[in-house]
Amino acid sequence: MIVDDHTLIRETWSFLLGKNENFDVVAECGDGERAIELARDKRPDVVLLDINMAPMSGFDVLKMIRKYSPGSKIIGVSMHSQPAYAKKMLRLGAKGYVTKNSPRQEMLEAIAEVSNNHIYICQEVKNILSDQLLNQDQVNPDINNLSDREMQIVRALKEGLSSKEIASDLNISLKTVEVHRHNILKKLKLKNTVSLINFINSQAFDI
Repeated sequence: MIVDDHTLIRETWSFLLGKNENFDVVAECGDGERAIELARDKRPDVVLLDINMAPMSGFDVLKMIRKYSPGSKIIGVSMHSQPAYAKKMLRLGAKGYVTKNSPRQEMLEAIAEVSNNHIYICQEVKNILSDQLLNQDQVNPDINNLSDREMQIVRALKEGLSSKEIASDLNISLKTVEVHRHNILKKLKLKNTVSLINFINSQAFDI
């Protein structure tokens, strides 16, 4: 079963897999709730699941598919190459993770591997993990070091708000926001705002 809210992507994969004698596309849709219904009714062997859907995210859809069709092996498909997303998908029960940069052959390999009860992570994510291991140093940001107010600032930054907008929303001065941002960088041992934004966006957790 193919689940993706982009019609062209969904139809393209349906066409490509449908031409392969090893596969039978039993269902496709672009809506999370419909995906859960189809999984319950069709019980597909493998589900290609886009995690970037709304209003129901792929993470939530994954949980429900596992509930109603526990035998389905789920491969997360995402535009995100950050390892944190792949880790979260696997932690929730997915068997594979590929990015939308992955070539066709890698997708076919992923389907074959998870069908044989193996875990599959695409090469793009593996490369990033390797780079992180090679470049890691003593800096290890820990979001738990932040105060409640600082967490509010981080949430606002994750939503793309500016310091001025944050000050207005939280009813505090612009200077206070800047002080909090400075303290956040210090506590997380990050050098600048760019590093902070990259860190926030790399985390696949609810903050």
